[in-house]
Amino acid sequence: MNITVTGRNFDITGPIRSYAEGRISKFDKFLSADSDALVILAVEKYRHKAEVVIKSNGIQIQAESITGEMYSSIDEVSEKLDRQIKKYKEKLTSKRKGGAKAGALAQDTTSASDHVSIIKRKKFDMKPMSPEEAAMHMELLDKDFYVFSNEQSGEINVIYKIKDGDLGLIEPVK
Repeated sequence: MNITVTGRNFDITGPIRSYAEGRISKFDKFLSADSDALVILAVEKYRHKAEVVIKSNGIQIQAESITGEMYSSIDEVSEKLDRQIKKYKEKLTSKRKGGAKAGALAQDTTSASDHVSIIKRKKFDMKPMSPEEAAMHMELLDKDFYVFSNEQSGEINVIYKIKDGDLGLIEPVK
């Protein structure tokens, strides 16, 4: 696994770099050897933030944690990733499909004020998948929605979380 540790408003020291790499490298046994992990450590006033994005076999797993100390943020984000990766592996084995098709999350962040401007754009390949697979990817990314290409209809769909915990599906009208 290739691990990249970067800092924002924060100088990465040797012990913190090795600690973060050590905590993230334990996921190597669950993921393929060509996986990439990006660890972003940031400090804003008294908030220490650790964010990790892992890309492996076309899937993207993301987690972040904010605490009062950098080491505890790294520990907490590692625990979140552990839960997400184990849940992903359990779903793969329970489906007995021999592997999952995956995509990355499309995320456009907009500012809601008098003047709306797009401040972030992401482009990604949308591989066809079922709504069940899309729901799994949405949970892995810990997001409220997921945009995907429906493998049956070939149309772009959106799956989203409803307040009561259920999921909704948006499909275009033909």
